[in-house]
Amino acid sequence: MLWLKAFHIIFMVTWFAGLFYLPRLFVYHVGVSDDAGKQRFSTMERKLYAIMMIGMLGTWVFAIAMIVTTPGYLQMGWLHAKITLALLLSGYTGWLKSHIRRLAAHANTKSERYFRIINEVPAVFLIAIVILAVVKPF
Repeated sequence: MLWLKAFHIIFMVTWFAGLFYLPRLFVYHVGVSDDAGKQRFSTMERKLYAIMMIGMLGTWVFAIAMIVTTPGYLQMGWLHAKITLALLLSGYTGWLKSHIRRLAAHANTKSERYFRIINEVPAVFLIAIVILAVVKPF
């Protein structure tokens, strides 16, 4: 079980690193005007997203493995809340892909400020998920 938890945390950290950095790349991408700069950011965003997806999938694989090996977890309310947040965060991750596509196609309509605001979303999720996993409030 400890090995499963360790790998779950490793993949979660990878996922969150990407979640914290990708919207920041969007901020910088919007700020460039030359084609070479836009192409450079599109490449960086695409590669970072691939790494994020590995992190997200690994997080889910090891979470499911822990639930399967310890079925009693499913009786715990905090886990239901954590799974709900992880599902929402997975949707947020997919939603970021739509921004990658728009930016690569030069069809972005969002401002730097917008991307600065969405850059804060993962922090809220991280705080809530860590509190649920550590404190287990219910």
